[in-house]
Amino acid sequence: MILVDSNKKWDYALGLIKVDGLEPSAEFLELVEKEKEGKMTTEDIRRILDQKYKVKE
Repeated sequence: MILVDSNKKWDYALGLIKVDGLEPSAEFLELVEKEKEGKMTTEDIRRILDQKYKVKE
């Protein structure tokens, strides 16, 4: 199994977003930077995005 560091994982993921002709928001990029710096986890990002974009019934 090949291990890839967190920075490369995010670079890859952001590259896939851009291939689709999209640009990640400044807010999302800020969250990614915080995760890269160890200030938050990927799960923290998921929770924040779930709260922001959750459909209200």
